[in-house]
Amino acid sequence: MIWRHYQVSGTAEAQYAADVTLAGQFGELLDQARAAERALRQAQAEALPLDELYPLAKKLDSALTDAMRAAFAAQRAEIGPRGYEDRIYRRKAMASRAVHAWTDEAERLLTLRETHRLTGMPPAPRTDLPEAVAAPDVPAA
Repeated sequence: MIWRHYQVSGTAEAQYAADVTLAGQFGELLDQARAAERALRQAQAEALPLDELYPLAKKLDSALTDAMRAAFAAQRAEIGPRGYEDRIYRRKAMASRAVHAWTDEAERLLTLRETHRLTGMPPAPRTDLPEAVAAPDVPAA
């Protein structure tokens, strides 16, 4: 019996290369998320108005999303290019410790993002309200 090496398609190789690149940025993206959280918490401690808190909260949401995507990319990169096409190979590779570690980190970041969206996001500033109209002078009674 002759065993042949599994040939991975060019599409799978391209997806793998993109995931490796994104996974390489994980540390930097996680640092950005930490900095965004510190900035938001500092603004909350200073009791800044909602229109100043909202952009900081959006920045934290975006940073958590980017870090989470990089963690999932690292998970796929750890599995290898064959995992993009062969579901059995992918399922077996998901049982390795390295893949478990990336899965745990990605799900932790996902949970942080969802918790932030549900409980930590201030309301968006209203832009659809008309300009304030000066109230007529009413004498005090």
